[in-house]
Amino acid sequence: MISKKTITALLILFMEIVSAQSLKSPDGNFQMNFVLRDGIPYYNLSYKGETILENSKLGFKIYKETTYNFKDITNQESLDLASDFEKVDEQRSTKNENWKPVLGEKKFYKNHYNELVITLHNKAQDRNIIVRFRLFNDGLGFRYEFPQQKKLNYFIIKDELTEFKFPTDMKAWWIAGDYDTEEYVPQTTKVSEIPSKWASAVEQNASQTPIKNGVQTPLMLKREGKAPLYFNLAEAAVINYPASNLIVDAKNYKFTIDLTPDAQGAKGYIQTSAVTPWRTIIAAPRAEEVLASKMIFNLNEPTKYQDTSWIKPTKYMGVWWEMIIGKSQWAYSTADNVKIGETDFTKLTPNGKHAANNERVKQYIDFASANGFDALLVEGWDIGWEDWFGKSKEFVFDFLTPYPDFDIKMLNDYAHKKGIKLIMHHETSGSAANYERWADRAFGLMNKYGYDAVKTGYVGNIIPRGEHHYSQWMINHYNRIAEKAAEYKVMVNSHESVRPTGLSRTYPNWIASEAARGTEYEAFGGNNPDHQTILPFTRFMGGAMDYTPGIFQTKLDYYFKGDKRFVKTTLAKQLALYVVMYSPLQMAADLPENYARHMDAFQFIKDVALDWDDTKILAAEPGDYIHIARKAKGTDNWFVGGITDENARTYIVDFSFLDKGKKYIATIYEDSKDADYINNPQSYHIYKKEVDSHSKIKKRLARSGGYAISVVPKK
Repeated sequence: MISKKTITALLILFMEIVSAQSLKSPDGNFQMNFVLRDGIPYYNLSYKGETILENSKLGFKIYKETTYNFKDITNQESLDLASDFEKVDEQRSTKNENWKPVLGEKKFYKNHYNELVITLHNKAQDRNIIVRFRLFNDGLGFRYEFPQQKKLNYFIIKDELTEFKFPTDMKAWWIAGDYDTEEYVPQTTKVSEIPSKWASAVEQNASQTPIKNGVQTPLMLKREGKAPLYFNLAEAAVINYPASNLIVDAKNYKFTIDLTPDAQGAKGYIQTSAVTPWRTIIAAPRAEEVLASKMIFNLNEPTKYQDTSWIKPTKYMGVWWEMIIGKSQWAYSTADNVKIGETDFTKLTPNGKHAANNERVKQYIDFASANGFDALLVEGWDIGWEDWFGKSKEFVFDFLTPYPDFDIKMLNDYAHKKGIKLIMHHETSGSAANYERWADRAFGLMNKYGYDAVKTGYVGNIIPRGEHHYSQWMINHYNRIAEKAAEYKVMVNSHESVRPTGLSRTYPNWIASEAARGTEYEAFGGNNPDHQTILPFTRFMGGAMDYTPGIFQTKLDYYFKGDKRFVKTTLAKQLALYVVMYSPLQMAADLPENYARHMDAFQFIKDVALDWDDTKILAAEPGDYIHIARKAKGTDNWFVGGITDENARTYIVDFSFLDKGKKYIATIYEDSKDADYINNPQSYHIYKKEVDSHSKIKKRLARSGGYAISVVPKK
């Protein structure tokens, strides 16, 4: 006999099904249901008839419009914008288009979705909120919209209540949540284990505000078992809104949005009409399909730039790695107290280790020019590096005045005669307000000398003091800098900034970012061998990273006797990273003299393309391995790269992606039989082989090893 409790539950479920607004993906595999239960909005998601995301709440808590005169918002009275709703409107539409990225992994990205727009009315407050759902063949995106209305004009967000509730425990690849850094070591645990592992996942950083039991997005998940399913949780189009982390409810396998607050504790100042970023759930039975998804980019607006011809893929070298490892310095002098406009830097005592000096920069220019590079980044060229780190100093740099041993005009003339452009470095020292004050003059100087790309940095705590790297004010700052740089036709490569959320579609001159542990951490404390097999599934999902690969001299005792630091890859894996880690801005990060000892291997870095007509994810498993083939833009040349974690592996490269009936010459760069990232990292083997679409080549990858292949049509 069925109990009354069971009957009641079934009736509630039946009423929810009847009242739910359903949306199917174009291929019919996904179904999203929007449900109002007792006035509270929920959504759920199924894949091929199976629930993969259970009823998850939507909504906000906001502060009253009258509570604006405060210094600490956290004790102010708030209002609930998460219940007492009724549906007052429903609209549907569909879109199927191909759009062309200015720079990208394919010539065209397909944007195909079905859309459901629900308008909700809060009866108690007489306020409306819209939830816009877009369901793609690779997952779901949704956002909130606040139409302009009499009783919702200006307001402050206390919390966004968006949830992602999964039916089961899953494997997770995550880094600890933080409002100021993404530069933590990735962790691999069950979702249920995250709280017990969280504290040990937090490391020391130049600026950090860890969020207990928080994890960062993009977050990669896997339901293991006979029918595996992969998930990626992220956000798209973060504009005029704080970036988010996820708070973990490990017992219920649930994640809740946590927005980055500002100095007063507010999580967003909103003037209607307004929209939030998109919340995204990519799901697929194969990891390769997740990696291939471009849903995050599809949810961003097209660029408003009328002319994008000046935005170019750039292969560069840099006066950088020698400072990172401690061989040289950014600062020019031994002074410990300098002030822009007051200190006469020509009278300071040089420290003898300043890397950005005329002769050393010319050596880099000569090597870059002789090997067909586009540009050279020079860090430490401008005055002010002596005494700012670790101090809350607002005016550190003017981004205009070079050190006495850096002749900016002479070096530009020298570089341009050799076909090299210099990339300017603007380290803001976290003082974003100061950078905005000098931005026009700084970009004007770049125009004067023909610099067309800048590397920005945000090391240290943010000024305005109390702001976080990912708060609403700083999000607007990064976007303003991208727009300001575009006025001067300057491309931006930002470091220590917010992770990208597909905004390279809207701001295509924001060509790359760091926003994760890059190669520099090989000198600071090390990246684990699986690091590069995780990043493409997490950090790279929203945009290109300036990872700075290409380190050939992996053991640092080469420079400093007894130094135990080393780059935890083989040399062949460093080559593979140019294919595996997409970026239209790629650095050959090592010193010229180290490349000169391995010119045969360096040839791959010289040859590899940066912009692509096609990309094939051949095989992938987060934390284990990735194999990718890419077709160079406007050519019939292909490049293939494969990497592994701490385990040696074999993989058969299938060349069926090549045009049928054509012959190609493949140049293969691989780990030698005795290669090992600890014991013999520089052991590699290079050979050529004729291939076609029927060819298969078995590759052995050493521990933390890899291979790289260039494929060109046979003449």
